[in-house]
Amino acid sequence: MDAISLLGLVLGVSAILVGQLMEGGHIGSLLQPTAFFIVLGGTLGAVMLQSPVSVFLAGMRMAAWVFVPPVLQPHRLIELVAQWSQIARKEGLLALEAQVDALSDSFMKKGLQLLVDGAEPERLRDVLEVEISSYEDNMKMAARVWESAGGYAPTIGILGAVLGLIQVMENLSDPSKLGAGIAVAFVATIYGVGSANLIFLPVGKKLMANISRLVVMREMFVDGLVGIANGDNPRVIESRLQGYIV
Repeated sequence: MDAISLLGLVLGVSAILVGQLMEGGHIGSLLQPTAFFIVLGGTLGAVMLQSPVSVFLAGMRMAAWVFVPPVLQPHRLIELVAQWSQIARKEGLLALEAQVDALSDSFMKKGLQLLVDGAEPERLRDVLEVEISSYEDNMKMAARVWESAGGYAPTIGILGAVLGLIQVMENLSDPSKLGAGIAVAFVATIYGVGSANLIFLPVGKKLMANISRLVVMREMFVDGLVGIANGDNPRVIESRLQGYIV
C-alpha cells in the first residue's frame, strides 16, 4: 500500500471541505448530483472517444498502482544476474539454459534464452531494447488516459456552468428556480477543476513514475545480460547494476 497516495488524496479533499466550512458554507452545498453527472459523464465520454478499447481498459486497471504499486526487487535482480554471471563464467552460457524455465517473466525469459543461444552482445541489446521501447510506449498510452481526463474535466466543468446559467436565464421570472441553476453552475466548475487537479492529473503522473521504475528495471536486466555476454567479471557487473539503484 502506497500510504502517501492515500494521505495526499484525503488531505487534498479535506482541505477543500474544511475551507468551505471555515468560510461559513455548508458541505451539503457542494453535493450537486447534476453537476457531478455532467462533469464525470462528459469527461468519461471524451476519454472513451479518444482511446482504443484496449488502451482505455488498461488505463482503468492501471489506476490500482496509485495505491498498490507494482512490486520491484532491484537487489534481488542484481543477485540473480550476478549468480548467472558466475555460472556462465565457470560452466559456459549453455549452463544457464536450466534457469530459463524457472523465470515467470516473459521478458526476462526471452532475454536469458537469447543469451543462452549465443546472441552477440550488441544484437542482444538491440532486440531487447526494441521490446522495452514498445513496452514503455504501450504503458504510457494507458497512463495518458488519466492525464487526458485531467485536461477535459475543467472544460466539461465550464460546460456545466454554462448549462446552469442557461437555466438561470430561462427562469428569471421564477426566483424559486434560480438557486438550483446557480448552484449547478458554480459546483460544476468546482468538480471539473477539482477532479482534474486532485485526482486525474496526479494519478497520471503517479502512473508515469511507476512506469519509469519498471522500465529502469528492464534496462538494468539488459545491461546485466550484455555484461554476461561480454564475459565481464561478475563483480564488475554487480557494481554497474548497483548504479541503477537510487
